[in-house]
Amino acid sequence: MSNTVDKCKYLSLQTFPDERGKLCFIQNDNRFVNFEIRRMYYLFDVPYGAQRAAHAHKRLHQIFFALSGSYTLSLSDGNSTTSFRMDKPDRPLYVPPGLWRTVSEFTSGAVCLVLANELYDAEDYIHDYSEFLTYRGTL
Repeated sequence: MSNTVDKCKYLSLQTFPDERGKLCFIQNDNRFVNFEIRRMYYLFDVPYGAQRAAHAHKRLHQIFFALSGSYTLSLSDGNSTTSFRMDKPDRPLYVPPGLWRTVSEFTSGAVCLVLANELYDAEDYIHDYSEFLTYRGTL
């Protein structure tokens, strides 16, 4: 597995501000993402202190957004862990497959939106951290 946490990167959305507010958009035209967006889901009303995710994906590419409020996205490749504070709706984070992720430290009213390149597939998930380390070859 060659993906490491340093392959994660913030993406820059073009923002169109005026006196009515700001507009950002995403199109499935390869200028923003290099994969077809096949699924979108979001987390909201996450209770204080709760943690989400705690798994890895074998094939799934994702882009995480903080549409409102903020949260922390922690990513591990089995050797190193990096945490990203997600707090800007026009600054999403690309996450390649093969990384362990946890989502935590949600502020009140936070909304985490995720775009993904595949439909839901239970076989794509690794839910046990020891299995993840074996999958990565770091155990």
